[in-house]
Amino acid sequence: MTISTSSLVTPAATPDRNCPLCPRLADFRAQARAREPGWFNSPVDSFGDANARLLIVGLAPGLQGANRTGRPFTGDYAGDLLYATLLEFGFASGVYQARPDDGLKLIDCRISNAVRCVPPQNKPLPAEINTCRQFLSATIAAMPKLRAIVLLGRIAHESTLKALGIRLAAAPFAHGAVHMAGNIRLYDSYHCSRYNTNTGVLTTDMFRNVFATVRKDIG
Repeated sequence: MTISTSSLVTPAATPDRNCPLCPRLADFRAQARAREPGWFNSPVDSFGDANARLLIVGLAPGLQGANRTGRPFTGDYAGDLLYATLLEFGFASGVYQARPDDGLKLIDCRISNAVRCVPPQNKPLPAEINTCRQFLSATIAAMPKLRAIVLLGRIAHESTLKALGIRLAAAPFAHGAVHMAGNIRLYDSYHCSRYNTNTGVLTTDMFRNVFATVRKDIG
């Protein structure tokens, strides 16, 4: 059963709607609110049950994806591939229709981002990644049954390692690599962005294989 994230997330794991910690991102958010007042245009919370064994960490909300809809990976191409894969391997149920009221439920799975606010050109600055890590750390700490983390891209990989206190050199990023953090397995994947799939950096089979391994390992 999947229940509302809002009832599970402690204040430390959730940035305020008007979070001022990263001035550049706050300015970009204000511009988006003025241009598209009907969009979500706020830090995007994690989606899914805090008691899940699987956490997926992405980069940041997409401008016309999660920043518009308010749900991670919802409304852009990356979500099309991610949610189709989660449905295939039993980590979600329902039908993904690219909107937060489509009724899709996550099963034993939660989705979050290394950076909670949309960055210009999808490129957060190192200082912004470091500042936002407190929310990622709190999200991880609030998951008592966590056994697996899928890291979508190098930034998600590196920020999560730092949140877990692991040296980057001890667990280098590589698609398909699996690292250990205590009793938690970390699974690396290239990000499921349209750019990566269009250029062949990531194929559907490559992405599916990551989740097939996760499913095999956690049962």
